[in-house]
Amino acid sequence: MSRQKKRLLIDGLLAQIEEEIARMTKAHADARQAATHEEAKPENDKDTRALEASYLAAGQAERVRELETAVKVLSGLDLVELGETTPICASAVVTLRDDDDDEATYFMCPHGGGTRLSLEGASVQVVTPQSPLGKALLGRTEGDVIELRAKAGLREMTIVKVW
Repeated sequence: MSRQKKRLLIDGLLAQIEEEIARMTKAHADARQAATHEEAKPENDKDTRALEASYLAAGQAERVRELETAVKVLSGLDLVELGETTPICASAVVTLRDDDDDEATYFMCPHGGGTRLSLEGASVQVVTPQSPLGKALLGRTEGDVIELRAKAGLREMTIVKVW
């Protein structure tokens, strides 16, 4: 059951990444066209419009490559079934409770950090292992308390559920 739910999360994340690939591919094509358009030809040695557009196109092409790599990685991600005593790793879904008894659910994933997904009407935020929260969660188990430095100071959160 939990693998099916994780598959839904992966599918939702992949759909968002595919949408971003489509947007970035169009933006890259537009920037490339702007770089080579007749009006982009330099009027003098200080005119850098074409050069700037080509830098922008190169950056957008690199972002498309990064997103395509993310799709490949996520498509092959092993969806591990975790329990109370299993250390948190990639593909873990973790519910945390903070000092105010507010709960939030996170999906540990190698790509897509910060993306918000929905699962059965609940909000789930993607967190990467490289993020401060991801680093704090890796290797922990249900019941552990983690500490995070935030703008408001040190926050303690309890891991209340892992699957």
